[in-house]
Amino acid sequence: MTATPVPPALTNSPRRRSLLRAISAVGASAIAGPVFAASAATTPDLSKVTLRIGTYKGLWRALFTAAGQAQTPYRIEWHELNNGVLHIEAINGDALDLGSGSEIPALFAARQKAQVKFIAVVREDLNNQVTLARKDAPIQRIADLKGKRVGYVRATTAHYFLSKQLAEAGLSFSDINAINLTPADGLSAFDRGDLDAWAIYGYNGQLARLRYGARVLKTGLGYLSGNFPIYANPKSVAEPLKHAAISDYLQRLRRAYLWSNSNYLAYARAQAAETRVPVGDLVELWNARSTDYDLRPVTEDVVKGHQAGADTFLQLGVLDGPAQVAPLWDRSFASALQATPAAV
Repeated sequence: MTATPVPPALTNSPRRRSLLRAISAVGASAIAGPVFAASAATTPDLSKVTLRIGTYKGLWRALFTAAGQAQTPYRIEWHELNNGVLHIEAINGDALDLGSGSEIPALFAARQKAQVKFIAVVREDLNNQVTLARKDAPIQRIADLKGKRVGYVRATTAHYFLSKQLAEAGLSFSDINAINLTPADGLSAFDRGDLDAWAIYGYNGQLARLRYGARVLKTGLGYLSGNFPIYANPKSVAEPLKHAAISDYLQRLRRAYLWSNSNYLAYARAQAAETRVPVGDLVELWNARSTDYDLRPVTEDVVKGHQAGADTFLQLGVLDGPAQVAPLWDRSFASALQATPAAV
């Protein structure tokens, strides 16, 4: 999961109404399964529950199928939304029960007092969050970026780790020619030679390395928390049967992530079937990972790390005022995650 551009205010805008109508109109892919075998006295009957879950192409839906976790005692409606801002907007508009993304859209959700909760964190690879230099550019270290054309994506993890790396080298954004580009536009600009360097995340950074010989100056390791929140609808969290279904979903998701650490080739094949990204490229990214996948409960360190990000973005002028993130973190699923067995 990667960060996304700064969201508009979460109001009843035409864009948001259009988004919610689109989600409602999508023919949801439902996965149904048997109800729990245990007695109703100890285990709730979730057979009439439907969880509306936002996913990214090649991620949760593919992971659940590959890991054998798809036979749930409730229905799942998968809704493919390609960035965390859209996940939060849909949850805020009561069109989703669960979604995910980086900590960055969550900062703006906190600032705007959106109707969303953060209930767990995925631990993900930070070596695929990179500051790159063109192979022919006279740039060997971050300090060499002074005066250079550096692409980045505003209000994302790339913005955050680039700012940290520049500060560490005694520089700031005012010392570089910072160019805000979408990931796709950034890749094209990098290819044309319109950028000397690029702060980017995910598969686009891999393409820049494989296709254009980009050199890695720094990764996000040591600059980002590595926590990618699970977003939840507060109404769903408060409703007992949906809370139980979400608990089960999180347990399955954790087992699936742990399974993928030992079966990544099978997961990569499932990802490739959805994304059309070559399996070999996915495996190469995996082999260079900074950490294994995991799903973890909310802890005090998670909340503190998120607040540190909010404070940094306020100093950078990206946020229009202080954002207090703690009220949006919900710890009611901690026991379910802590009890999750590692075996599938």
